[in-house]
Amino acid sequence: MNGWLQIAVFFALVLLAAKPIGLYMARVYGREKTWLDPVLGPVERLLYRMTGVDPNEEMRWTQYASAVLVFSLATMLLTYAVERLQHWLPLNPQHLGAVEPYLAWNTAASFTTNTNWQSYVPETTMSYLTQMFGLATHMFWSAAMGMALAIAFIRGIARREMKTLGNFWVDLTRGTLWVLAPLCVVYALALVSQGVVQNLRPYDTATLVEPQHVTTTGTDGKTSTTVVTTQTIAQGPVASEEAIKMLGTNGGGFFNTNSAHPFENPTPLTNLMEMFSIFLIPAGLVVTLGRMVGSPAHGWAIFAAMAVLWFAGVLTCYWAEAQPNPLLHGVDQRVSMTSSGGNMEGKEVRFGVANSALFATVTTDASCGAVNAMHDSFMPLGGMVPLVNILLGEIVFGGVGAGMYGMLIFVVLTVFIAGLMVGRTPEYLGKKVQAYDVQLSMLYLLIFPLIILGFSAVSVLSHGFGTSSLANHGPHGLSEILYAYTSATGNNGSAFAGLNANTHWYNVSLGIAMLAGRFLMIVPMLAVAGNLVTKKIAPASLGTFPVTSTLFTVLLTSVILIVGALTFFPALSLGPVLEHLLLRAGTSF
Repeated sequence: MNGWLQIAVFFALVLLAAKPIGLYMARVYGREKTWLDPVLGPVERLLYRMTGVDPNEEMRWTQYASAVLVFSLATMLLTYAVERLQHWLPLNPQHLGAVEPYLAWNTAASFTTNTNWQSYVPETTMSYLTQMFGLATHMFWSAAMGMALAIAFIRGIARREMKTLGNFWVDLTRGTLWVLAPLCVVYALALVSQGVVQNLRPYDTATLVEPQHVTTTGTDGKTSTTVVTTQTIAQGPVASEEAIKMLGTNGGGFFNTNSAHPFENPTPLTNLMEMFSIFLIPAGLVVTLGRMVGSPAHGWAIFAAMAVLWFAGVLTCYWAEAQPNPLLHGVDQRVSMTSSGGNMEGKEVRFGVANSALFATVTTDASCGAVNAMHDSFMPLGGMVPLVNILLGEIVFGGVGAGMYGMLIFVVLTVFIAGLMVGRTPEYLGKKVQAYDVQLSMLYLLIFPLIILGFSAVSVLSHGFGTSSLANHGPHGLSEILYAYTSATGNNGSAFAGLNANTHWYNVSLGIAMLAGRFLMIVPMLAVAGNLVTKKIAPASLGTFPVTSTLFTVLLTSVILIVGALTFFPALSLGPVLEHLLLRAGTSF
């Protein structure tokens, strides 16, 4: 009951915050007056003068897509250069060397696409300058880009008989200045008040209370023992990066253990704050949609579909993790005053099963990728929930911006199916959905499984470079590989662990998956928006399928589940489902 109460409090906070932040963003992107205008207006105008941007010049969808691609390429090259040159640059008190080329490529692609996949240990690989200027800036840019793309799609729905979707540079600037930056300033200070570290000091060295004896085996087979008497305590500008990491649904941690590290997530309150901040902007964008298209009820109908899918994931994950591990015989795994019970492997005691399951569900419903527990240690069905969340396209509230336009693609498909069911030309808010819209929507949906299943198949069949770095075999090993490519293509960034991805094959292939999963899907999405914006709006009739009803919510949810199930169920049945059955039979991997 305590766990369910905490989950209910979390969702109540999201529900309460969705409307005010959503209405505020509608004003920001509609260029209406806000209370921050006196401070940020001059900054915005200065930026336009410096860059030669005309804020009143709008773009067709092809121009908008071109601007997105050019900006992403330029900033990706900048980040790659910073990584490769960090040993010559300032703010490197630990004197860390240059990041090797394959890893630098993978990381630059990762942060450019809002994935934040990390095939490295951040505190021993990246200098403070690289963390702040190379990576944290991308967390702002990629998040603001996702929001801009969502707003462009919404304009495509809301406008009639036009050719333009807005100005990318204006949308990018306003999302950064008016939404992300102010929230991050307040959020970072709140995190610092709870004990999250924020400094530029060199790492500290502490003397261990009890020396540790570490035994290693060399290549010649001989063992040697070393006595360890000190510990290096990493620190740095953590709170400022943590704020945009969560608000921008980025997920890349300052430390290797991410939000399980006490310097990133020290208390139950910060844990609640971090989960809440992941959903804050995505939930608000649903309200922004309703406001901008003139149908608030439509926005809430989509919100309801997201909430149903979210609750189904939390219910399954929490139930699975609250069950005792059948292979641990003679161990008391019951809930008591001194034990949370269930499967505590890979979880922080200060968060317990409920908040670990909730965090895992929230971070993969969105394209965040931050973790406060290790998904590899979850029970098979518990670990399947984060995997399924990403496989559905992370549209359950989703990543900042990306979840919104991904869900709208499903809305277009749902309206089309509803039209076929009643024998009428499908309409979406008065606009006819035609073959071109459906073809591009299906292209958007098919790119995703093609990349994930293609790369996973190659890796599974290639022992020399695919399975050689697995820590586990059998169905669990398949889950580790499948999760890696799902996380990369879905721009999530969380890892199932158990797979050493810092190899040439995985660094290159995962980098390609990240770029393809971001940009190959943006182009057809903008093409749909560009086609919708040119259409007339016909008045509703008796045969119009309402997109504000409970029936619409049920149909939308069903379409999402059917598309996901038909596409990925065979892979899931060979991975977590089979592992669950074998675990019950007494087999582990």
